[in-house]
Amino acid sequence: MKHKLCVIGYGGMGNWHVKNALKSDVVELAGIHDIDEERNLLAEKNGIKAFRTLNEVLNNSEIELVTIAAPNNVHKEIAIKCMEAGKNVICEKPIALNTIDLQEMIDVSIRTGKLFTVHQNRRWDIDFLAIKQLYETGVIGEVFNIESRIHGSRGIPSDWRGKKENGGGMLYDWGVHLIDQILMLYPENYIASVHCEFDHITNKEVDDGFKLTLHFDNGARAYIEVGTYNFIQMPRFYIQGMKGTGIISVWNEPCHVVECFAWNESDVIPVQTAAGLTKTMAPRDNITTKSYIIDCPVSDVHNFYRNVCAVLEGKEKQIVSHIQMMNVLKTIERAFSSI
Repeated sequence: MKHKLCVIGYGGMGNWHVKNALKSDVVELAGIHDIDEERNLLAEKNGIKAFRTLNEVLNNSEIELVTIAAPNNVHKEIAIKCMEAGKNVICEKPIALNTIDLQEMIDVSIRTGKLFTVHQNRRWDIDFLAIKQLYETGVIGEVFNIESRIHGSRGIPSDWRGKKENGGGMLYDWGVHLIDQILMLYPENYIASVHCEFDHITNKEVDDGFKLTLHFDNGARAYIEVGTYNFIQMPRFYIQGMKGTGIISVWNEPCHVVECFAWNESDVIPVQTAAGLTKTMAPRDNITTKSYIIDCPVSDVHNFYRNVCAVLEGKEKQIVSHIQMMNVLKTIERAFSSI
């Protein structure tokens, strides 16, 4: 039996959830709710039931699960009302704007016994899954540096994401995803230090880009960069280990890996540069390294909802846990504190 779902907010991501729910093997779309009547009419035009008020959703006994895809600053209020009404809650990121609000939401989840999670869909991105696969195989040895970048050239969106009162800015928008991905790679390591810098190129109210450096207690470093005014993109992922390096240039391209299996060369041939010779920067050859490609992994974004429904049925544990949600938001708060 499919679990009946209502999507709250019929904007960009709300529409994404609706389209995926209509194709889902585990949820059945009961309808949507939006405070904008034009969006309700659009839903009805698309053959989807529109609940005009939140109370209609809360009082509908058939709706078991809600997905909140509304502006960031109203997540807490809607989520708590839904859980108090007996609904299980999926919330778009960021789950909340601070850890105090998030803890209150978690407390309500525990008290009511209702599932409460955040939609971390970027865990199913094939670029991240390729890097995760490379990391977990250990073929490049102990990893000491990971660089994760998302670059665009159209500035920050002109909707609520560009407004401070709505919880706008790229750290809340993309940073949530990229920090979560990094913490998936370093689940056991404490973040010893956080340093962040904001860009304000097209928007002075909120960050339209950022550069975030995380140092872990095991000595590893992660660098996360989001830019919205980059007309030439830098690599999506760059990962360095004691025995090799991996790179993904663009999110939908395979991962290129170079393994180093012999450190010393008997005779390094110097490289001629414009200003002279160098042995230090001389390239490696196939005597000490091997180069290959990791194909893009298979991924299915429907697995997020499958996990949520399996949790409701008592078959699995929640894949995006409360502690993971809290750790991401704590890191964001430390980044703001650094600023």
